[in-house]
Amino acid sequence: MFDAVAFAGGGNRCYWQGGFWEAAAPLLGLKPEMVVGVSAGAWSACYSLLGLGRKVNEMVAEGCSLGRRNFEWRAWRSEGSPWPVSLMYRSLIEAIIDENSLGRLKQGPNILIGLARKPRRLPLSIAVPLGIATYQIEKKWRSPVHPKGGRALGFRPEFVRVQDLASPAELSAALMASASVPPFMPVGRIGGMAALDGGLVDNVPTEPLLPVEEQGGRTLVILSRLYRAYPTVKGRTYIQPSQPVPIGQFDITNPAGIRKAYEMGLRDGESFAKGVAAHSL
Repeated sequence: MFDAVAFAGGGNRCYWQGGFWEAAAPLLGLKPEMVVGVSAGAWSACYSLLGLGRKVNEMVAEGCSLGRRNFEWRAWRSEGSPWPVSLMYRSLIEAIIDENSLGRLKQGPNILIGLARKPRRLPLSIAVPLGIATYQIEKKWRSPVHPKGGRALGFRPEFVRVQDLASPAELSAALMASASVPPFMPVGRIGGMAALDGGLVDNVPTEPLLPVEEQGGRTLVILSRLYRAYPTVKGRTYIQPSQPVPIGQFDITNPAGIRKAYEMGLRDGESFAKGVAAHSL
């Protein structure tokens, strides 16, 4: 059906993707040869391929039910950051990704995790806020599916291949780096260099899909928010939520929103699969 699939970033909104995959994948028989993800979309890709979408969603909802706030001064002393989401996210990944999980992922499709490298001539202290500001301004002003501001500043994409990773710790580090949005999430280090959220280059990572599409393959891009229009690319299908996903990107206070995101994904995934099936008749 689709030869390659991309999971866009979007923080907590990406739990919609988990529900979408759980519903659509079996109905469509999705068995892509390549899966690429960026930021929280990379995490969605991994747990979805493991068939753990519902389990992960419930773990997150339970974690968001503990009464913690999005910003806590006391967490700075005990956890190293006043934003508890950072440690919660790392702990979640480490609870799911063990040797067995990594082995299963390696036996599946080629999995690529998108990172961003900072502009060569800018120090990290300037590159990070400049990149984030540019992304936010472009998103609010033009709302493109594929922003160009990050590349114009000199941010460079890089993709980590899960099959090349030697341990669960390396996969955890890659997933954390792919979601590195200071100050909420710490700066990652991959290959001895600073690694940032791949969304600083493109929050919808389709660059690895191009060779597949050029060879006549079909690709699916799973977004996490609504856009006014999609680019037209031969062989590529974009899918977005049917309505805004009701959860903030880094919000750890809304368990109902986490669950609703997943349930929305289930409904949208089933609807999409039925639409594809009807169209192919």
